[in-house]
Amino acid sequence: MPRLFTALEVPADIRLRLSLLRGPLPGAHWIDPDNMHLTLRFAGDITEHEANDFAQALDGVSAAALAFDITGVGSFGGKHPTILYADIAPNEALDALQRQHERAARIAGLAAEPRPFKAHVRLARLRQTRVTPVARFLETYGDLRLGPISVERFVLFSARAGTGGGPYAIEETYDLASR
Repeated sequence: MPRLFTALEVPADIRLRLSLLRGPLPGAHWIDPDNMHLTLRFAGDITEHEANDFAQALDGVSAAALAFDITGVGSFGGKHPTILYADIAPNEALDALQRQHERAARIAGLAAEPRPFKAHVRLARLRQTRVTPVARFLETYGDLRLGPISVERFVLFSARAGTGGGPYAIEETYDLASR
């Protein structure tokens, strides 16, 4: 069973800048810059049939090339933080693209994504990290501003089961229309 997700690639210069945020943070497992991306739809471990249907449904996605901005950092998990991420500014074109990916997943027979879409680029996974050092990280890098970041395609990635952070393989690329 392949583990699949769709994403926007982050250019190398932006990944480098994001990797420079790394620091001594107990329990942080920093994402390798080569594996940084903006996930649009996580499909998870699916059958070959579902994977083929998903890839075919993604062919129907129609969107123009777009740009997005990184505007700060954040964390998921509240008092028990689990993820550090670079935050993406609100972007209607990006939201519309993500909705098309959700539709493609549903066409392929995948269950609806239960969580609302929150555009971000994951920086680190956290294991038993105290909230105080995370709060310091967020305060230190809260004014981060990068962009605009232009993208002209999205990618269907696969990951090895159980790796949780790469390396990822490109299974298919889909061009966004230039208008």
